Amino acid sequence: MNLPVMPPVSPMLAKSVSTIPPGASYEPKWDGFRSVCFRDGDEVVLGSRNEKPMTRYFPELVRAAVAELPQRCVIDGEIVIATDRGLDFEALQQRIHPADSRVRMLAEKTPAAFVAFDLLALGDDDYTGRPFEERRAALVSALSGSGPTFHVTPATTDLETAQRWFSEFEGAGLDGIVAKPLRITYQPDKRVMFKIKHERTADCVVAGYRVHKSSDDAIGSLLLGLYTEDGTLASVGVIGAFPMAQRRRLFAEFQSLVTDFEGHPWNWAAHEGGERTPQKNAGSRWNAGKDLSFVPLRPQRVVEVRYDHMEGERFRHTAQFNRWRPDRDPRSCTYEQLERPVTFSLGEIIPGFGV
Repeated sequence: MNLPVMPPVSPMLAKSVSTIPPGASYEPKWDGFRSVCFRDGDEVVLGSRNEKPMTRYFPELVRAAVAELPQRCVIDGEIVIATDRGLDFEALQQRIHPADSRVRMLAEKTPAAFVAFDLLALGDDDYTGRPFEERRAALVSALSGSGPTFHVTPATTDLETAQRWFSEFEGAGLDGIVAKPLRITYQPDKRVMFKIKHERTADCVVAGYRVHKSSDDAIGSLLLGLYTEDGTLASVGVIGAFPMAQRRRLFAEFQSLVTDFEGHPWNWAAHEGGERTPQKNAGSRWNAGKDLSFVPLRPQRVVEVRYDHMEGERFRHTAQFNRWRPDRDPRSCTYEQLERPVTFSLGEIIPGFGV
């Protein structure tokens, strides 16, 4: 491979802000795996945010890059799996698997797509020192004949349109807006863009905890639940960003609520090697080898958390602690309190996408 920008490259990053800033180029924030794609003839490398190659996990993207992209180019974008119900991050997570046979099977069953939003190199030209508005125009031109796997993200400089996108596109599984100053150069691993994500609150029941990896008397994370219409306590996510002193205080506080699995709403466990491991969710969607054993608690404490959006019946990302709610009855913590975005088709964002 011989390109003016060579792998690995750390992608340019965005800092979180609370409102959409004026005077920028605005794009939907795609919810997938960030990737820089390098193509030199038949050679293709898919880099990741941490610079590790993901090429072997997406053989269909390698084939599509050779068929759809310019002969020599470097493109920044997002690997996603699009369905008629929106983006499917769970299916994307399953692609990171050590068995080539499983990767190939999933590539056929749930093929990925690549949404491009920046151009680092084209032919012999390095575009990283050029302003974003010039890179964007060159990207649109270079990928004008691409598809059905490689797509260029929509973009606008109209603030009102960006605000509408922020509200509407969540219904297709997107999680906000990215704002790019028009004159910025491409700066790897620097937070020079801006991201605006949805942030909401929910009152959840604390139904268990995991101990901290460095201490047996400190909370690692708290397991959260919400009641469904039929009265079942469903697992919706975790919170875990506490200072160590608070982790130890919480551990001491929760000992009076520790119970066994018999009669607990999440009696999914079986003894395996002396540990109780939930079997309903056996295997973390973040880390397939992660130990999911937990200590069950009587569901009597309520905590208000911040979250961005839901994926199915769970929080898409780890929730953030807001405050304790001793005034709330745990049984009142239901899904009804959650704001549900209006369903929006991916095909209305990129024509033909997700169909």
